Amino acid sequence: MKNLSVEWPTVILILACYAAWVGAATFLWPSYPFLALIVLGVLLAMQSSLMHEAAHGHPTRRGWLNELLVGLPIGLVYPYRRFKSLHLRHHADERLTDPFDDPESYYRALWHHEELPAPLKAILNFNNTMVGRFLIGPPLATAGFLMTEAKLVADGDQAVRRAWVLHTAGLAVVLPVVQFSFGIPLWLYILVPVWLGQSIISVRTFAEHQWSERPDGRTIIIERSPLAFLFLNNNLHLVHHKSPNVAWYRLPKLFRDRRAEWVAMNNGYVFPGYLALFREFAFKAKEPVVHPVLRRAPEPGRAFRPRVRATRAVNGLGAAPVPAEPPKE
Repeated sequence: MKNLSVEWPTVILILACYAAWVGAATFLWPSYPFLALIVLGVLLAMQSSLMHEAAHGHPTRRGWLNELLVGLPIGLVYPYRRFKSLHLRHHADERLTDPFDDPESYYRALWHHEELPAPLKAILNFNNTMVGRFLIGPPLATAGFLMTEAKLVADGDQAVRRAWVLHTAGLAVVLPVVQFSFGIPLWLYILVPVWLGQSIISVRTFAEHQWSERPDGRTIIIERSPLAFLFLNNNLHLVHHKSPNVAWYRLPKLFRDRRAEWVAMNNGYVFPGYLALFREFAFKAKEPVVHPVLRRAPEPGRAFRPRVRATRAVNGLGAAPVPAEPPKE
C-alpha cells in the first residue's frame, strides 16, 4: 500500500465520515436527538482531522481531488482552502508560537497584550487552561478567524475571496440539508455539533506547541490516547511535524521504531495521555498569554527568529538535542 498513489484507508474513512453524518442526522435525530447531536459533534471533529490530512496531500496526489473529497463544509466555519493555506504556514517550525508568523499561535506579544481591556485578558487566561479551551475556545477562535478573514476580503485579497466563494457554495448545500432535510434547527446545529466538534479538536491543539529555544522542543508528543484515531494520530504531533507527508496510519510505527530519538529531539516534551494533561492543566494555564520572548512589535518585513538554532542531525530525523531548558513552574 505504501507505493499506491491513492491511500485507500483515508478515502474509506472520508466516505464513512460523511455517510455517518447523514446517518446520524437521518436515523438518530428523530428518536434520540441528544445522542444525535453528540455523535454529529464527534463526526465534525473527524472531518476536521480529515481536512488536515487533505491539506498535507492525502489521500491522493491531486490537490483538487483532495479538496473535493473533504471540502463539503459540514463544520460550517472554516473554508478548506483557508484552512490549508494557514495550516501550511504554521508548519514553518522555526516560526512556531510566534504570534505574528504562526497562524495557530495562542501567544500574544507583550505590547499587544497590554493594550487589551482587563476582562479580555481574564478570558484569554482562562482560555489557556484545558477546561477554558474546551468551553470558550471555539467561539474565541471563530470570532478571531472571521474578523481577520473579513478584513482580508475587504482589502481585496483574491485568494481569500475565492476560498470564501467556494465555501459559500458549499454552505448553500449544507445549510438547507441540515435545516430542511434533517430537520435540525440551524441554531442548535451551531450550538451543539459545531461547537462540540471544535471543542474536541481543542483537546488535541491545547498543548501541541510551547515556546522553546529550539524549534523541535516546541512540539508535543502524546504517547497514547483513546482519541488518537479521532485525531488521526496527530497526538504524535512532533512526528507529524517532522514527517508532514506521512499518512496518519503510518505515524504510530514511525514513532515506536525510534521512540527514544523522538523524545530526545523535543527535550522530553511528552505526556502519556490527554488525561495526564487534563489532571495538571484543567484549571491551570499551561502557558502564559504573553510570549516568553517576543516582547516588542517586530520590524516591518522581519519575522521573529529563535535565539538558538541546532543544525546537527540525529539519524536523519532532525536537529540534535541540546541541554533542556529549566522546567516551567
